[in-house]
Amino acid sequence: MGKPLMLQEADADRIETLKKRLGARTKIQVVRSALDLLERDAERAERVVRWRKAAKLVAPESRRVLRDFQRHSRLRRLD
Repeated sequence: MGKPLMLQEADADRIETLKKRLGARTKIQVVRSALDLLERDAERAERVVRWRKAAKLVAPESRRVLRDFQRHSRLRRLD
């Protein structure tokens, strides 16, 4: 069974306006669409945090490898 949701009048109006703009059949379809977007946004933010952490972990080794390659660069031997 569904759970009742107490909405302020302004929020109910916003949902109704979005319902018309999105062509949604029901108010709950609007709410579910909003929840989907919020979940995607939260997952993206978490993914960015993981990427930054991973980049921070590999940065020293990456710099070392880059320096190794620069020593053997053909560009320096062209002179």
